[in-house]
Amino acid sequence: MEYLIMLLASIVLVLAVFLLEASRAKRQERKYIRDLYEHCEKLRDKKYAAERYERMGSYYRRHPEDGQIDDITWNDLGMDDLFKKMNYTLSASGEEYLYYTLRSLRQDKKTLQHLEETVDYFNNHPDERVRIQLSMRRLGYTGKYSLYDYLDNLDYLGERSSRGSILRDILFLPFIVLLFFNLSLGLMGLVALTLYNILTYFKAKGQIDPYITSFAYVLRLLDVCSRLEKQPIPVCAEEWEELHRHRHAMQAMRRNSFWVMSPGRGTTNASGNPIEILMDYIRMVFHVDLIKFNGMLKHLRDHIEDVDALIGITGFLETAISVWAFRQSLEEGYCLPEFVEEMQMELKEGYHPLLEKPVKNSISTTRGVLLTGSNASGKSTFLKTAALNAVLAQTIHTCTADTYRAPLFHVYSSMALRDDLGGGESYYIVEIKALKRILDAAAEGKRPVLCFVDEVLRGTNTVERIAASTQILASLGKAGILCFAATHDIELTDLLGDQFDNYHFEEDIREGDVVFNYRLLEGKATTRNAIRLLELMGYDEDIIRLANVQAEQFLETGEWQRRLT
Repeated sequence: MEYLIMLLASIVLVLAVFLLEASRAKRQERKYIRDLYEHCEKLRDKKYAAERYERMGSYYRRHPEDGQIDDITWNDLGMDDLFKKMNYTLSASGEEYLYYTLRSLRQDKKTLQHLEETVDYFNNHPDERVRIQLSMRRLGYTGKYSLYDYLDNLDYLGERSSRGSILRDILFLPFIVLLFFNLSLGLMGLVALTLYNILTYFKAKGQIDPYITSFAYVLRLLDVCSRLEKQPIPVCAEEWEELHRHRHAMQAMRRNSFWVMSPGRGTTNASGNPIEILMDYIRMVFHVDLIKFNGMLKHLRDHIEDVDALIGITGFLETAISVWAFRQSLEEGYCLPEFVEEMQMELKEGYHPLLEKPVKNSISTTRGVLLTGSNASGKSTFLKTAALNAVLAQTIHTCTADTYRAPLFHVYSSMALRDDLGGGESYYIVEIKALKRILDAAAEGKRPVLCFVDEVLRGTNTVERIAASTQILASLGKAGILCFAATHDIELTDLLGDQFDNYHFEEDIREGDVVFNYRLLEGKATTRNAIRLLELMGYDEDIIRLANVQAEQFLETGEWQRRLT
């Protein structure tokens, strides 16, 4: 009786633990779904190790297009940080497609309009949006590497044939028949064949195990696409047709895939499941999983384009949801861009989306812009604000402004450059190469070029800097190019006055402190506070006095006097 009570108590305890765990899992799932409806900003809490950055650019590298943002511009504008701000994706497909989207300046309005319609649909249909997100959560990630890395590495396996394994499996039949005529000989044949298959199994299994991750992701992708087909999105009717066609082409890969993908495969000692143990011995003796793997490998190699298409479709859906979520996070507001044919840029109340308390500025110009003003006054931030709005307009159809009006551009920048120590190139060489690529792009004449230059040719001496800067900026002020350039060389405002509009930022000195209002003003900078700032920092009075005298003499004569005493 005591044993029976203990047995019943154990059963009750196991059931209680199971029910508690199931209840906890359900509560977590309900909370997660509630967050998808109400607190989607939690989806941005991701860790970004170096390998993650490398992985998420894989789809982009596989799909080069005209007008994509190059590495210099991407880094100048801090696009990695902007990507993290809008990365609400839940799968590797979504993350890689979002990255690709942010680097691909769309050159046709139709593509952007379709994205807008999809974003608007998810905005007005939260239940459908959440169901898509839950499906993409099932898809998840591939681990340290991109699926494309795994797919590329399939070639290392070479051509694999199952003929040997199938032939040995067939040999079991005559030995089984032989048992009825010569038991010992039949038994010896079966034992020998079994031992040979077991001994050769583990080497072959070790060769294919690293590729199971890619197979698992592809199978999850097919499963998710099957789920998506059951909840069609009207604005994505074309995508659903493509999804069905490409998924159907891959269906053969799913049949009997459990022999390869079973979670207990190869872990007989760790598993207490008798069915898994039996299946593991069947694999070892008959090489069922190796034969199926070779079939799946051939099928996958023949249908890489189908896999790529499915990644693109599912990635597009998650990107549209991320754009929706990003818009919800913009407390300062946003607008939809207006694309025109005329060469111009109109930006009203534009702001930098990564600043906590941004100062909004407006500009409307049909030609190049020269920005002057002291350090830290806001020139670089304004350049990045205008550049980011141009990029966001043509990638996610969203601008952090009240109004954005401009043509479809190719966008380039030369702003946050540095010496290339590894390549042995000075800052000046790096800079002139960066500027040359902009001139080359403009010379191609495919699309209007919008470029941003911060302190042109800062890496060389004053005389040559002003002379070369004048000619380079004059070239960037020609038809088909809209150039925004910041400079400390006030001489450029006069030398380029017929091609560029002048704007500036200025600061005030109040009660011994410097105050910046970060407001864009028309005209060139007129204040000279650099020497005054030396005084505020406690420099020697003689340094301050003589610097002022020397500056005044240069402004009067146009020539620098020798060092004063």
